[in-house]
Amino acid sequence: MHEGGSGGVALPTLGRRLRWVLLAMLICFGGLVVRLWQLQVMRGDRYRERTVSNVVHERFLPSIRGRILDRDGVPLADNRPAFNLYATPKAMTPALRGTLKRLIGLSDEELEKIDGRLAVAKKRKVRDPVLLLEDISRERAALVDQERYRWPDVEVRSEPYRHYPQGDLAAHLVGYMTQMTAEEASQLGTQGYSSDELIGRYGLESMWENYLRGKKGKERYAVDARGRRLDEATAAGLIQGDRVTEPVAGYSLVLTLDADLQRIAERAVAPHPAAAVAVVEVATGKVLALVSKPSFDPNVMTGHLTKAEAKFLDDDPRKPFIDKALRVPYPPGSTFKFITTIAALEDGQGREDEPIVCKGSYQVAGDRNLFDCTSSHGRLDLVGAIQHSCNVYFWSLAERVGLDRLAQVANEYGFGSRTGLGLNGDAPGRIPTVAWYEKRGRFVVGYTINGATGQGDVELTVMQLAMAYAALANGGTLFVPQVVDRVARADGATVIQYQPQVKNRIDTPPEILDLWKRGTYKVVNEPGGTAYGYVTSDVITIAGKTGTAQVAAKKAKKDQRQIRGWSPSADHAWFAGVAPADTPEVAIVVLIEHGGPGGKVAGPVAKAILEGWATRVRNRQHGTASGPLVGGAILGRLRQIVATWQLSQRAAATPAPGPEDEP
Repeated sequence: MHEGGSGGVALPTLGRRLRWVLLAMLICFGGLVVRLWQLQVMRGDRYRERTVSNVVHERFLPSIRGRILDRDGVPLADNRPAFNLYATPKAMTPALRGTLKRLIGLSDEELEKIDGRLAVAKKRKVRDPVLLLEDISRERAALVDQERYRWPDVEVRSEPYRHYPQGDLAAHLVGYMTQMTAEEASQLGTQGYSSDELIGRYGLESMWENYLRGKKGKERYAVDARGRRLDEATAAGLIQGDRVTEPVAGYSLVLTLDADLQRIAERAVAPHPAAAVAVVEVATGKVLALVSKPSFDPNVMTGHLTKAEAKFLDDDPRKPFIDKALRVPYPPGSTFKFITTIAALEDGQGREDEPIVCKGSYQVAGDRNLFDCTSSHGRLDLVGAIQHSCNVYFWSLAERVGLDRLAQVANEYGFGSRTGLGLNGDAPGRIPTVAWYEKRGRFVVGYTINGATGQGDVELTVMQLAMAYAALANGGTLFVPQVVDRVARADGATVIQYQPQVKNRIDTPPEILDLWKRGTYKVVNEPGGTAYGYVTSDVITIAGKTGTAQVAAKKAKKDQRQIRGWSPSADHAWFAGVAPADTPEVAIVVLIEHGGPGGKVAGPVAKAILEGWATRVRNRQHGTASGPLVGGAILGRLRQIVATWQLSQRAAATPAPGPEDEP
């Protein structure tokens, strides 16, 4: 009875325990179901995205950057295939960094570049590949590819790379590309740029970046646990949406520039340490050539510039990175005398036949100081003063009209304001007025004397002067300089066609323009002219004005690199003119920085460029032979002879001074 009673007590106890166990199991199972429901239903999409993100990767497909072409389709900026080294910041451990250094022989400078790019990329997405080095050699690329199985997150891609097939031709105008800074990467990230991209840094590459860059594509692909790429069939279930979005090529720029003439101009200034040249079409304002020297090679600047090369360029006192045709204003010297001529004749303060005697110096009333002329020219009329570049004559006219009137005419011809090209600084220059001087102290008449001959505080750019001389030749239409003719798609179809843009229409009387034309013809083509013998040509008739602009004496810094034939205290040499002289088609301005006398130094450069334009560029456009007296060019030469005779007949009314005219 005792045992049976004890068994009767144990069974109910066991049953209660089982019920508690079952209840606990049900609760656990219920919790598991709830958790599974939460993971599968409530958070399923989120965890799927995380899983997919671990195996599905994205890479950008680079777009083909638009080309930059001259007016005949000669490529100035193009693209070529290149090997670029990529890696994810997460994978780029110190050990891998050291292995790569040994494997492909990374220099300290390259390692510094890699570290900088990784630092920028880590602030964004550490799993996205970043460009470590661009345009590596085929040998280096092969070495990295051999080890790809060990480093799945390191790869070499064959991609288009910016290339400048003409080397440093028109380098300041075309520009170059460099990688973005950290600040730029942050600002441009929302515009579709990645931190490792190269962007236009100078010239047209920078100004037209949005047109040239195109739109990147995107490829999505899957990898296994070891980082190996899965085939498309396996990856299809993981990748939702489009697997590939194709890139869109950038637009190309077709310039007004003529590569042949540009090369002629750059060769013409080659003997001089520093120079600038602008050649423009008189009837349209289109830029045919634009030179700034010293220059740089955009192929080197685009991703291959070493620290030593950068320091060498930065230490050059001639400042090779500054566009001397657009950004730097210079005192123009006697090329500015047309402003004084126009102001005096329009106001009735001078006459073409008015004789003024030059004794070699000029004294302003009430001023003890003497202003020295280049020579004692004797008695001259206005055309003779232009021919001989007599400062005394123009000082006399300027004292009558005053500084503010000179400034007014100068402003009409575009001086003191930007040309509108908007490239590489496009400086406004400086045209002082009486008020300008009074703000800085006091005004004296001597400032007017200096300004009348392009000295003192008068400063303008080579491009401004070229546009002004084009306006003198075309009857008073001042154009905005045009360097891009049209924007085109990759297939050549025109997207935007640009037309010449007028900046100002100047009402200078035709008889005054004709007087200036006759005077500048004598400058080049008759004895006594300041460019006679230096610019006089048997190939094409040229008219123009020389200028020798004095600069304040400067001492070279002790640690400054010395440049042979270049001194910061020497005068600037100028020549500004047009050709053909009778019916001008092009205007040219040549500046030889610190070169000396304008006629002797700048004149021959202008002559060489204009003869090259006449025999090669002009004849090519007209479909004639390349030689100056071959085929259709014979007719052109006959026209030049007739034009020379016509100008000579008109200029005969204003003969050069003879002995009887001496005081």
